Amino acid sequence: MTPQHDVTPATDWWRDAVIYQVYPRSFADGNGDGMGDLAGIRSRLPYLRDLGVDAVWLSPFYASPQADAGYDVADYRAIDPMFGTLPDAEAVIRDAHGLGLRIIVDLVPNHCSDQHAWFRRALAEGPGSTLRERFHFRKGRGENGEQPPNDWESLFGGPAWTRVPDGEWYLHLFAPEQPDFNWDHPAVRDEFRSVLRFWLDLGVDGFRVDVAHGLVKAPGLPDMGHGEQLRLLGNQVLPFFDQDGVHDIYRSWRTVLDEYAGDRIAVAEAWTPTVERTARYLRPDELHQAFNFHYLNTGWDAAALREAIDTSLDAMRPVSAPTTWVLSNHDVVRHTTRLGGGLDRARAATLLMLALPGSAYLYQGEELGLSEVTDLPDEVRQDPSFFRDAGQEGLRDGCRVPLPWSGDAAPYGFGAGGSWLPQPADWAALTVEAQTGDPDSTLELYRTALSLRRTHPALGAGASVEWLDAPAGVVAFRRPGGLVCTVNTTAAPVRLAAPGRVLLSSRRVEPFDGDFALPGDTTVWFEE
Repeated sequence: MTPQHDVTPATDWWRDAVIYQVYPRSFADGNGDGMGDLAGIRSRLPYLRDLGVDAVWLSPFYASPQADAGYDVADYRAIDPMFGTLPDAEAVIRDAHGLGLRIIVDLVPNHCSDQHAWFRRALAEGPGSTLRERFHFRKGRGENGEQPPNDWESLFGGPAWTRVPDGEWYLHLFAPEQPDFNWDHPAVRDEFRSVLRFWLDLGVDGFRVDVAHGLVKAPGLPDMGHGEQLRLLGNQVLPFFDQDGVHDIYRSWRTVLDEYAGDRIAVAEAWTPTVERTARYLRPDELHQAFNFHYLNTGWDAAALREAIDTSLDAMRPVSAPTTWVLSNHDVVRHTTRLGGGLDRARAATLLMLALPGSAYLYQGEELGLSEVTDLPDEVRQDPSFFRDAGQEGLRDGCRVPLPWSGDAAPYGFGAGGSWLPQPADWAALTVEAQTGDPDSTLELYRTALSLRRTHPALGAGASVEWLDAPAGVVAFRRPGGLVCTVNTTAAPVRLAAPGRVLLSSRRVEPFDGDFALPGDTTVWFEE
């Protein structure tokens, strides 16, 4: 049965939304050049409607030299030709709304491309240019300014400073092709409020804010004072992350969002030292949601999961924000691989996540049970950190391999012209076509779970769970409305009293004598 959607302006629709991340270059190829694009996304929107998600988050499709897969933006109001045109983007938004889906677009405000018009003018005009004040240009240390202005490191490895021919240095927390904006400059603040309005006027329903914690740097740009290599997805206390000044920016953004009908939202990618610090981004006059990386980083352990769930819910309650739950995205190893235990554990983790109160994020392909592609040859890799010494692992390409849609061989219906990263030879059984209609497939498990989440009164929004007594290694909780979720995180089966009828299970369970055997790495939803 096709899920029913409602796109009428609903207050706080985002409090229990399931949001699906599309990585455009790897989702679907509409023109046969081997690269995913907006036409491909548009053609597959009915699939996402039928999957049962509420909104689609599109990773960057802006005009870009693609030094960091589009996170180096040259023009925030233009579409990169590799993805299509601005009318193509408008068509995606229009068609999505017609199918009952909302659209969230990525916004990259911490940095731009070195090909952005502002930065090119800043370089051309030289020291003293007013355009340089919109970035972080500084004189170097040392007798002849030959040393970087401070000891900050790039998250992609190496110094966070690059020297230009006239002798000054500019700051880039990521690749040298991604100069950081100076958010103390009013022109930068004005520009991004204008960019917000541009996309809101085109009908987008919200923004995912890239590096939301990084916009403001500590006054004077003080040294870090240690040599620990930065981690892309870490929680270190740093002079260029999670500075209090970011909150003034987001309060001004909230004013813009509230000008528009339809409950438009902003979602923070904010890596902070604690979930309590993350909650500060979600005060009632700031942003709406933040990714729960504390949960994503939690291992497959009953005690650790329970602690992460409690901590997450407790942190959001004072600011009346929904907790979000996420297991995979374009920057981390797919959870089928990362959690260990293979597909059984991944399916169990998904049903646990979807039973929790709040909003859930899915990453494209997880509904097919895709694992991380770990054997990509060096010559095909494109993650910029892969090519830098002492940087990140450089293996983000493994979760970005294009999706398999149909057929028995690559490119599995992705498009007529191959795929920009090679797909594994054993993906034929994991295509959308192969899994559709198979009641034991991961795709049908997701479809069923999302349908139940939409219709069952105990699933979706909320602020707490009622923990139930359970054996060691088992997580069990009740949601108001008559649902009990039971998770066995161990490898061995556990015999438990059934609290009701089985509503959905990540693996088959066999009831007997009023009890049931809960297999290892299994989650069951019971209806009381």
